Amino acid sequence: MAGSRSKEFLEAVRIGRPPNIQKLFPNSLGLLVSAKAVDRACLKKGKCMALAANGRSHIIIRGVLAAAKRANAAVIVEIAKSEGGATSYCATNYWNMARQVDQILNELSAEIPVAIHADHYGVKSVRDVEIARVQIPSMFDAGITSIAIDASHLPEDENLLASLALAPGVPGWAGLETEVGEIKGKSGLSTREEALFLIQGLNAHNVFPDYIALNNGTTHGIEASEAGIRVELTGEIHKALAPYKVSGAQHGTSGNSSERLRRIARETLTTKANVATAFQMISWGLVVNDYGNAELDAGGGFIKDRNEGVTEALWEEMKAHAAQNGWKAGNYKNLNLPFENKIMSQPVEIRERMAKRVEEFAYNLITQVFDSGDTAPLAVEAILAAGSHDLGPKGSRIEDPAEWTEAKIREKAVPLAKKREEGNFDD
Repeated sequence: MAGSRSKEFLEAVRIGRPPNIQKLFPNSLGLLVSAKAVDRACLKKGKCMALAANGRSHIIIRGVLAAAKRANAAVIVEIAKSEGGATSYCATNYWNMARQVDQILNELSAEIPVAIHADHYGVKSVRDVEIARVQIPSMFDAGITSIAIDASHLPEDENLLASLALAPGVPGWAGLETEVGEIKGKSGLSTREEALFLIQGLNAHNVFPDYIALNNGTTHGIEASEAGIRVELTGEIHKALAPYKVSGAQHGTSGNSSERLRRIARETLTTKANVATAFQMISWGLVVNDYGNAELDAGGGFIKDRNEGVTEALWEEMKAHAAQNGWKAGNYKNLNLPFENKIMSQPVEIRERMAKRVEEFAYNLITQVFDSGDTAPLAVEAILAAGSHDLGPKGSRIEDPAEWTEAKIREKAVPLAKKREEGNFDD
C-alpha cells in the first residue's frame, strides 16, 4: 500500500520512472529505473557491483527480486538476445520482462530500484544494424530501460560504426553498455588500445556509455578452466578509461570464485556483474559449488538434489528431452523455453522452493561477494538529486569529432586488427 511507503520512495516513483514505464504501468509502485541510477548508487557506495541477473525464467526473476528486497539493493534484471530476442531459448524476452518485474515488485511491496536491461543485443552484420533500427525502439516500448549494444563480434572499426549508427535509437535517459573484445575467454583478450578506440570514438560523437564490457578472461555458461577473470588487466583498462567516466560491466561471472569476484569489485571500476547460468542450475535443483558452477558426475552428467528444485519426475523428463536432442551439459540452457510452462504448473511448494534457492544464492552474492547491499536508497537519492528519471551522462566530450570521421575510424582501426574466433558467445 502507498501509505506504508517512505516519502522518498514515493517521490522517486513519481519522478524517477522513465516515460515508457509510466505509460505501461501508470498505477504501479514498482520502481523501474534507468541503469544509470543503479550505476550511480554503486559509485556512491564504492567498491561494489550491482547484481545483473539474467531472468531466464519467472522463477529466477522472483528469487532475485526477493533477495534484493532483503538486501535493500538496487539490481538489474536482464536477458540477452540469444536468451530472449526474436529467436531465443527462453520464455522471458525483451518484450515481457518489464511486465514480470513490475508485477513481482508490487506483489512483494519492494522499495528497490530495478533496471530492465537488454543485454548482449548482438550486431554481427550490416543487416543486423537495419533490423536493430526497428527492434530497439520496440524493446523500449515494452519497458526496457537499459541496453548493451554488442557489436564486438565485428572488427574494431565496424564495432564502433555500428554502435554509432544505433545510438540515436537509444533514449538519452536510458542506460547504455558497450562491448569490446568478443567475450570468449580463450584468446584475444581485450587490450587497452581497443577499449580506448571504442570509447574515444563514441565520445567524439557525444555518446557516453555507462558501462563497458571487456573480454577479460571470462566465458559464458559453465566454466571449464581455472583461468577465470584477469583482475589486473581489467584494472589497467579501467584506469586508461578513467577520463571518460565509464564503469565496467563484468560478464561471465558463473564459475569464477567468490574471491576473484570480490577482487573485481575492490580493485577495478566495475559496477555491474552479470550472473546467468548459475541461477538456471540453482533453480532446477542441481548441485553447485560455492560460486555457482554445476558439479558433474563421473559420466559428465549433472547431479540433482532430490529435495531441491523441480520435481524428480520433471527433471527426468528434462533430461530425456535433452538426450533426444543431443544436448550436452552446456546446451541444457535450451530446456528453458520448452519447459517454462511445465515448471510453472508444478505445485506451489515446488515453485516456492525453486525461487527460495535462487533467493539465497542471490542474497549471498549481493551481500557477501558484490557488496551492493543497501544501494537501493543511494539510487533513490540519485534520482531525487536529479529531480528526474534522466540522470544525464557522467562524462562529457573530450575527443575532436573531426578526428573520428568514418575514414579516420577505419584508418585508426588498422593496427588493432586481429584474428577472431568463430562461435556462439552471445549469452
